[in-house]
Amino acid sequence: MGNERPEANQVEETEAALDSTVVDFIRKSVEEDLESGRYTTVRTRFPPEPNGYLHIGHAKAICIDFGVAADYGGLCNLRFDDTNPVKEETEYVESIMEDIRWLGWEWGDRLYYASDYFDPLYEWAIKLIKKGKAYVCDLTANEIREHRGTLTEPGKDSPYRDRSVEENLDLFERMRNGEYPDGSRTLRAKIDMRSPNINLRDPVMYRILHATHHRTGDKWCIYPMYDFAHGQSDSIEGITHSLCDLDYEAHRPLYDWFLDELEVYHPRQIEFARLFLNYTVLSKRFLRRLVEERFVSGWDDPRMPTLSGMRRRGYTPEAVRGFIDRIGVAKSNSVVDIALLEHFVRQDLNQRAPRVMGVLDPIKVIIDNYPKDGVEEMEAINNPEDLSAGTRKVPFSGELYIEREDFREDPPRRFWRLAPGREVRLRYAYFVTCVGVVKDEQGEVVELHCTYDPATRGGDAPDGRKVRGTLHWVSARHALDAEVRLYDRLFAVQDPGDVEEGADFTSNLNPDSLETRMCKVEPSLAGAAPGTRCQFERQGYFCVDPDSTGERLVFNRTVSLRDSWAKIEEAQKRK
Repeated sequence: MGNERPEANQVEETEAALDSTVVDFIRKSVEEDLESGRYTTVRTRFPPEPNGYLHIGHAKAICIDFGVAADYGGLCNLRFDDTNPVKEETEYVESIMEDIRWLGWEWGDRLYYASDYFDPLYEWAIKLIKKGKAYVCDLTANEIREHRGTLTEPGKDSPYRDRSVEENLDLFERMRNGEYPDGSRTLRAKIDMRSPNINLRDPVMYRILHATHHRTGDKWCIYPMYDFAHGQSDSIEGITHSLCDLDYEAHRPLYDWFLDELEVYHPRQIEFARLFLNYTVLSKRFLRRLVEERFVSGWDDPRMPTLSGMRRRGYTPEAVRGFIDRIGVAKSNSVVDIALLEHFVRQDLNQRAPRVMGVLDPIKVIIDNYPKDGVEEMEAINNPEDLSAGTRKVPFSGELYIEREDFREDPPRRFWRLAPGREVRLRYAYFVTCVGVVKDEQGEVVELHCTYDPATRGGDAPDGRKVRGTLHWVSARHALDAEVRLYDRLFAVQDPGDVEEGADFTSNLNPDSLETRMCKVEPSLAGAAPGTRCQFERQGYFCVDPDSTGERLVFNRTVSLRDSWAKIEEAQKRK
């Protein structure tokens, strides 16, 4: 996938982008091909390059490639485009397979690599040389660019373009035998240096790379370019519909040219719009910089748009797939509001995440009239959206923690939480009234004193009196210490690439994208395994981080409870 976001005049509003997905043109094309007999079955492929971790943009491609095949009873292959040994690693191969499975897709026994086809690709290159359709070129990479021309000016023929077939065959064999250094020669297709499509101006088919390949070792020192390997790999595997993003639309004539000249089975290439999110970069090159320059902790940093980062943050595959389904398949690039993705995460977690109580910024509350050593167990609902999840017991005592922000000594208007002389409800427990405040030498409130009404156990008053505020809490005696990592968007602006001259996208990083603090959580979370998701009542959704140990709980905030997209949708319904 390419690196560029849509230009400003190409960017549609999220709502317009969603409207454009009413007709899925890919499935319509597939149905037409099946009805006409052009193909009798459907076979697609997902062809990632193993040079980094997959991100949310790849999730769209995965869901389209695997989803289209599944919808028509077909098959989808997983094929790694491992044609550049300089950038590829087995680590990336393994992470990509994990991500695809996490999303819920399987490829069965259809795991392939472009390197599986290096021998037939080499033979096909020789066939093109013999047909006079390919030649060995001695121009450097910079010289090739200079000869290529521009969108308005035709290219110039290479001075090596008219070498004889015999000389080209000899030079190409010597390239393969390792006689020449990197970059000294390439094999190029002989098409048309004056074509209005720059991709047809004698594109490079092979380059010299003296590098050890992660699968083929040192067998090869010449490697095919993606444009040469792509279509032929599709042909070998019997792919019917080669689904690509719009970056490859201009490459389709080259895809067709290679297959036609080689006279081999010809799949159909169809392009769809890429996914762009605001406040996000989806360029693998940019993501690698964030990792290598330590702006983030790694590819799976929960602030990253990688699938491994989202998984670590607590996103569910169901939420990601729901989001992908909602944005649909379009023919033009647009930027989608990240709030829509967060909306799907909230919707999914609201149904499945058990509720617990965790106090992120604790202040102690002492209930003066509660028995000194008294402890009760309060019954708490695990998930009001799923009553089958049952209830749990939460210990209650005379010393509690509540959120510091839930108390104001001089409360503003419409502040319904705790204040001197005010009565509030402690969730699942009692009504309490603040009767005293303790401050330190700096005048900061460090402790609150309250009284409770024993008749209000469970949260209701027998005399029918009402309170406006309900607070979450944890028993000080039973609370567990935990580290919470409060994540926000990695970038502070909607378009991270919009920078002043001399700056780059890293200048738009959000300095407040991560806040770490210690908190108090209820004892039911003891021993919670990494990946465990829950809702801290009134705070947000959280996930246990892999850094957690038996003695040290670490939670990542997946997403807050506030849903701006839901408010947008509600406003649209009222119009």
